[in-house]
Amino acid sequence: MRHKNHKSNLLDLTVNEVSNLWSSFQMNSMTQRLTEYFIATTEDSRIKSVIEKILDQSKKNVNGLKEIFVQEHLKVPLGFTDEDVNVDCDKVFSDTFHLYFCYDITHLFMSTYPMALSDCTKNHIREHFQKNIDFAMKIQNEIVHLLQELGVYLMPPRVNIDSDVELADNLLYLNGFFGGSRPLNAPEIANLSRIILRAQFSVMVFVAFSKLAKNKELKQHFGKGRDEIEKVLKSLKEVLDHENIPISASSDYQFLDTAQSPFSDKLMLFFVNTCLGIFCFAMITQAMTSSVRTDIVNRLDKISNGMKKFYEFGLLLAIRENWFEQPPQTFNRKV
Repeated sequence: MRHKNHKSNLLDLTVNEVSNLWSSFQMNSMTQRLTEYFIATTEDSRIKSVIEKILDQSKKNVNGLKEIFVQEHLKVPLGFTDEDVNVDCDKVFSDTFHLYFCYDITHLFMSTYPMALSDCTKNHIREHFQKNIDFAMKIQNEIVHLLQELGVYLMPPRVNIDSDVELADNLLYLNGFFGGSRPLNAPEIANLSRIILRAQFSVMVFVAFSKLAKNKELKQHFGKGRDEIEKVLKSLKEVLDHENIPISASSDYQFLDTAQSPFSDKLMLFFVNTCLGIFCFAMITQAMTSSVRTDIVNRLDKISNGMKKFYEFGLLLAIRENWFEQPPQTFNRKV
């Protein structure tokens, strides 16, 4: 009987739809728990208003997705519960850091929802992702405006651009070694600065989470993540510094010492693997495919290999500690 129901589920939903719905539930469940704590400890009314909107949307999504799972005869995922957040914990992060967290989460929304929409066929599922794309665009615009208003928006570099249109006529255009490198082009500067700005935020997340984690091995893992990201910053800043291209830095990634953690180890590791991990590889892949100077490609390849090992261990740690919720699987292949 169970096998028969499973077959009907596959006929009703495509595997793409099942996968995207499950991933959306996990992401919104995580977002709900993070923002529940942020809103409880945020003092700035403007930042609090943004967090309230994200919290409300994540709650609507979690409830709406539960309904879809039930309608489609699929098991409702576990996600994250009240046990994964302590809203009564003392304030750990500055209000501005809360806003940076929210900005980071909207990047995750913007990178996953459009792909999910293009993957799905059923109207009510497409509507779910379309509404979330609209919300993500609106709230990200609001966050960018507020960051600028507060004077803490990290602006990408501004450089003088050659007005002539030219075609590369020599293979030396690819060269980045032995002192024969050409100046960086605009896409290369954009990609490197995007990774650096993201890495600056990631470093401070790792520093904070390494202090908050209860599990000793997880503390060490987050510490190693900090070290790996600092290597990324050093490697890529060298390229920009060599050409005197300035990059913004923030002193507003502030956090306070506390005896308690507002988040479970499971939630923090999921945030690192999902938000930081997905963007790590997405940004590096984009940079590698749009950069043609050989020294940059080699640096990015080395960074990618180092980060792969880090995130692979994070996945193993999640499984070993029984924190990893299995995605939906075919009936006869469940581990």
